Amino acid sequence: MAVCVVVGLGLIGGAVGGAVIDHGPQVVPQAAPGSAAEFGQARQVWHSAPVDTLFPPTVAGKGAGPGGADRAWTRVGVAAPGGCTGAFDPLLDQVLAPTGCLRLLRATYVDSTSTTVTTVGLLVTSADAAGMQALSRRWSGEHLGVRTDLIPRPVAFPGTPAAGFGTKQRGSWDVEVSADLPFVVYAVSGFADGRAIPSPQPASVAMAAGATTAPAQAGLGHDATGLAKAVHDRLTATVDAELHPTPTAGTEKPR
Repeated sequence: MAVCVVVGLGLIGGAVGGAVIDHGPQVVPQAAPGSAAEFGQARQVWHSAPVDTLFPPTVAGKGAGPGGADRAWTRVGVAAPGGCTGAFDPLLDQVLAPTGCLRLLRATYVDSTSTTVTTVGLLVTSADAAGMQALSRRWSGEHLGVRTDLIPRPVAFPGTPAAGFGTKQRGSWDVEVSADLPFVVYAVSGFADGRAIPSPQPASVAMAAGATTAPAQAGLGHDATGLAKAVHDRLTATVDAELHPTPTAGTEKPR
């Protein structure tokens, strides 16, 4: 799998080889809240947001580890924006296919002890609001998030702790399907030493009280959920800031 390490700032849309594509200032007319136009504008955030906004160099997860311990992750690489070919196991690819794949963004992190690695993905779909709501209902209604034949694939980066991160190294995963935005955010975690994990567990199982499997005790479920949530929260905050900017002093309309 061809990957590209990106260091420093730059727009997601110009993250290939560290290049930055500057499209100049763009004036986007404000769409009505909840409208199809606003839904369409939301999917453009991947192109305008800097890499470090959606995939920050470091992520601090206060209380995000086993037993409520703090967790921290450092980014080791960002893949060039691309399509979804080869990014998911075949059955998961079929489940996601109805919403379309406009762009797939991915980054891989290592925890502060260099013990675990986690790939976080942001799938920008081409679906409308009804399509995303249908996927969200199916995902939760059919409990697809716990099926081991529906696991996202990781991205390895040579020369980093994630150099040996492949499909056999997947230990835990979490997938968040947005019902009100055209995005699917996911994370898949494993061990940095490249060991194979014959029985991966969904994050919800690996994080359960009393879980004693290797993925559970190593906090792989916490890594997957913690990073998926961090990226999802940043994404929704960025969308809200761009679509509903707060008026600055002196710009409010007179009543």
